[in-house]
Amino acid sequence: MVADLGARLRQGVAIPAHPLALDEGKRLDLAAQRALTRYYADAGVDGFAVGVHTTQFALHADPGMFREVLTLAVGTVPDWDAVRIAGVVGDIPAAVREAELAAELGYDAVLLSPWGMADLTEDTLLARAAAVGEVLPAIGFYLQENVGGLRLSRHYWRALLDLPSTVAVKSAPFDRYRTVDVARTLLEHDRWADVALLTGNDDAIVHDLTTPITGLVGGEWRTLHVRGGLLGQWAVGARAAAGLLDRLRRERDSGRVGTDTLAIAPDLVEVNAAVFDVLGGFRGCVAGVNEVLRQQGLISSAACLDDRERLSPGQAALIAEVRKRFPDLLDEEFVAEHRDRWRA
Repeated sequence: MVADLGARLRQGVAIPAHPLALDEGKRLDLAAQRALTRYYADAGVDGFAVGVHTTQFALHADPGMFREVLTLAVGTVPDWDAVRIAGVVGDIPAAVREAELAAELGYDAVLLSPWGMADLTEDTLLARAAAVGEVLPAIGFYLQENVGGLRLSRHYWRALLDLPSTVAVKSAPFDRYRTVDVARTLLEHDRWADVALLTGNDDAIVHDLTTPITGLVGGEWRTLHVRGGLLGQWAVGARAAAGLLDRLRRERDSGRVGTDTLAIAPDLVEVNAAVFDVLGGFRGCVAGVNEVLRQQGLISSAACLDDRERLSPGQAALIAEVRKRFPDLLDEEFVAEHRDRWRA
């Protein structure tokens, strides 16, 4: 486990949301699942998040497979000093059980996903965060409504930040107004320097990582930066993601972000539009991540546990197109060179 999780997160982290590798029969593909973890370790990212949206929320309905997937992620590259995050879902009893399993397996923190709650309100989310925080440090999650999230007020974010177990917030509403709500609330909170703000806005990665949030709070001038990302988009192009974060951090800290760096943003948005199925209203976003990895030969199938999660018509062709247009952003050469070793 990471010795000082808060400090590690505040240094800036690139964390991919780890996919679930299935065969065509929707059985866990052990070789492919391990290959993905080896890919991320060799890519130079800072850790992984398992049991999150990209790992398929339906995984949580199978406790045996859930345990196996979490175990594989921590055991495949045991000497990797990775930040290990487990997604937890459901109401308080279920989420606490999953957090206890994550703690047993050596995870550092849990990501509080809203999926599977019988009564999804700000009050129930806060009660669950407090209960789970008794087990492991927690990362708050602003999930976009298209994939099961809830619009959350500044009151909610203040209350979540009041919990000492909250070590970070992943802001992923895919909405600039709501992203500013989270950032401004953190900036004005007493724990503003202790809680890491991470982007989950796969459509605005460069924007989030380069734009400071500033303000005068109680006579003190404060500047807040997004410290990294926990992203489904970074489940593909992981090596490029680690390099991008390092480049953005260096340029941002120097006070000069180059126009050639900013020009990466629209390219990355185009890649994400194909992978996340923007034309299909994000219905194929999880399958789209899998399809990139399938086309690259890392996994054998883009299948998902939930039959409703599938590629939209024409999405595979769009993914093939962005792979040709933006090979560096998708690690095409790196994956081709190492995939056989990772799958061995």
